Amino acid sequence: TQPVQMRMNELIAGVRADVAIKLFGDDLDQLLATGKTIESVAKGIEGAEDVKLEQVTGLPVLSVTPKREMLARYGINVAAVQDAVSTATGGRKAGEVFEGDRRFDVVVRLPEVSRTDLAALGNLPIGLPGEGAGFVPLSELADIEMSVGPNQISRENGKRRAVITANVRGRDLGSFIAELREKVDVEVTVPEGYYIVYGGTFEQLQSAATRLQIVVPLALLLIFGLLFALFGSTKDAAVVFSGVPLALTGGVAALALRGIPMSISAGVGFIALSGVAVLNGVVMLSFIRDLRERGMALDAAIREGALTRLRPVMMTALVASLGFVPMALNVGAGSEVQRPLATVVIGGIISSTILTLLVLPALYRLMHARRDEPKEPGEAFEPADTVAAASP
Repeated sequence: TQPVQMRMNELIAGVRADVAIKLFGDDLDQLLATGKTIESVAKGIEGAEDVKLEQVTGLPVLSVTPKREMLARYGINVAAVQDAVSTATGGRKAGEVFEGDRRFDVVVRLPEVSRTDLAALGNLPIGLPGEGAGFVPLSELADIEMSVGPNQISRENGKRRAVITANVRGRDLGSFIAELREKVDVEVTVPEGYYIVYGGTFEQLQSAATRLQIVVPLALLLIFGLLFALFGSTKDAAVVFSGVPLALTGGVAALALRGIPMSISAGVGFIALSGVAVLNGVVMLSFIRDLRERGMALDAAIREGALTRLRPVMMTALVASLGFVPMALNVGAGSEVQRPLATVVIGGIISSTILTLLVLPALYRLMHARRDEPKEPGEAFEPADTVAAASP
């Protein structure tokens, strides 16, 4: 994972990983127990790397638990014990020192060695109520021990949470999340009042897929509209637009041959591919239409157009495809974005070029053959006035 990618994941989902399993609940111990179960399940899924549960507990805490019976026997309230422990460990302001126009607080507390020594803390004197009543050691009034406490308490939307993070290697994110959801639902028992939310880069995948469902149809409609505006004919626009599915077929085949899963970058590549595929069709069909307007027969115009436009179509295809070869072969930083896009474009251009040279002329002839068909010999006739004028 690259530092920039980790930073972007953190900004988007609050975690530095491809997948974040957010477990929400109230009790930290229960969050830890359920989180460990989810962590073990995630580790068993193919493609999961760097699976870990964030550290919820494990921070050593000085625990001072008052003995209520002893406090009642000596007549000492809990606040006196708390004040003494707070002053000894955390310190308390006792005055100020002036140096010129600067002031510094004077803080009173135990030395570092004594603050970490339980025996020394146990000898801390606690004053008895009443003047001259004496002192009682802290160990007589409270239990002092080092215990394990919460390392951090994370919240989101006012709810405590524990996050299990994972990176995905060697497979697509969509199928990984689907398998993860299925196994967690089956193998993990989530207590009542607790729930799971999936985040990380997966959130980007969902939002991008939703946007593509709108962008792709709009892009295709826009392409068809521009073709109709160019040719002024629905038939010709449909003939050129047929290059889009021919190109998409090659893009899908290229992804399958390289074993690259469908991704958002591949979807963007399909949009770019549609424009290049249509461009090749426009180059050829415009020339065929021009030849027909000059009076050339349908079959002759198609044959001449296909042969003459072969070089421009090949040049367009080669420029677009060769430019993406370095991206398709990239294995360094950013290759997970570049390779799918370049693979789709190269594979689609190859299939689009071959099929444009073969299929598009055939489709054009099929669309316009009936209009240009010669009439049957038996149907031929001459106008009446022409016959009369020819009579002696």
